[in-house]
Amino acid sequence: MLSIQDVIDYCDLDRGEIEAIAEHEHIPITIAAEMSEVLLCTPDGVCRLHSMIIENMQQALDSGHYQHVKDLAQTYEHLQRTHPIPAN
Repeated sequence: MLSIQDVIDYCDLDRGEIEAIAEHEHIPITIAAEMSEVLLCTPDGVCRLHSMIIENMQQALDSGHYQHVKDLAQTYEHLQRTHPIPAN
């Protein structure tokens, strides 16, 4: 049986990025990990991933969850470095 860490280690995203997908889509982290691999296959998917994290940050800000905003901002900075928005 695979552990959640095994699933995350298989992905090309880190745990925070996968957790952000799970939060945005309201799905379990294992399904978010699978979804991450699909998103990374196309430029539109990468753009969607960026949008998900930004939308999560806005929702956390609107809810007054400032520590979560800070955590998501760090996650987004990592995403920008490892999977930047594709140039047109």
